[in-house]
Amino acid sequence: MAEFETSAPGRVTVYSIQGCPHCVQAKATLRCLEVPVCDVDVGRHPALRARVKDLTGRSTFPQIFFNNIHVGGNDDLQKLAPEELQRLVSLVKEKPFPADAPTLPEENQSEDTAGETDGAPELSLLLREMILKLFSEHLSADGKSVDYKGMSVNPAFQRYCELAIQLQRVELLSLSREEKLAFFINIYNALVIHGYLRLGAPTNVWQRYRFFNYVSYLIGGEVFTLQDIENGVLRGNRRGVAQLRKPFSKTDPRLQVALPDAEPLIHFALNCGAKGCPPIKTYTPHMCQCDCLPFIGCICCIMISLIKHLDLLNSAISQLTDNSYTNQIFALVTEYHTVM
Repeated sequence: MAEFETSAPGRVTVYSIQGCPHCVQAKATLRCLEVPVCDVDVGRHPALRARVKDLTGRSTFPQIFFNNIHVGGNDDLQKLAPEELQRLVSLVKEKPFPADAPTLPEENQSEDTAGETDGAPELSLLLREMILKLFSEHLSADGKSVDYKGMSVNPAFQRYCELAIQLQRVELLSLSREEKLAFFINIYNALVIHGYLRLGAPTNVWQRYRFFNYVSYLIGGEVFTLQDIENGVLRGNRRGVAQLRKPFSKTDPRLQVALPDAEPLIHFALNCGAKGCPPIKTYTPHMCQCDCLPFIGCICCIMISLIKHLDLLNSAISQLTDNSYTNQIFALVTEYHTVM
């Protein structure tokens, strides 16, 4: 929990997550206002997610309060009229922090370390949080660019690499479905950033194909590429884009780790580094139960509600868009709809 001190009696409270461009941009804007800001990382205080949702009615981050007044997210902050923003700033600078304002969590969690950990879910969480912290430190103030070169020479990245070696000895077969989802989503998102740091971002179709079929971790004694994780494990061993066969053969030991059925919601959780990808987040097994993946269930429901009453799905897609990427997303939503 970070605080930016001033002599003002009030406070701006920002509930944020590491690695979120919108959170970074919002905090940069607030710093320019010269008001006291308390940044609460809900990733370090998971119990706060439910409280923030109850308080605001929203599951997205950041969520911003000027004393006890809820402004909303980054978009809401940026859209405030100058006179309204000035009124809120004056409120914080002149009025004491009210009793009904959001409370702060106790500082009872220590900083992440690169010590050994045996559990696969715990290890994936630690790796993801470490890479998120690195990502946040090298994200531009407007949240639109990342200094990957700076990340690669940061001593914390070397500690991350040392910890990632522990993946080779984790035990995967005993994991529940939710634990597998959380573990492999976290590892996938961390591995993409790791690959960017080592190889650079792919710039064309061939480079992207090579990147996702080459960048890998040794996990539980087996090699898992990004393609293996997405299509082999999380999509229940289904063929991916430009793949002629399933990722895992019947005799492949990695097949035992694959989910028995595809989980289409992972397409709203995996971040491949593209601008249109979902926010970078850290997932826990609890968050992967039912519709608890943040934002995912509501996004799917919104998209499905737009199309399920239309007679022909293919016709609906062609009417709504000619963009091939969007067509792929609708196809993935259709996959989700078939299992509902």
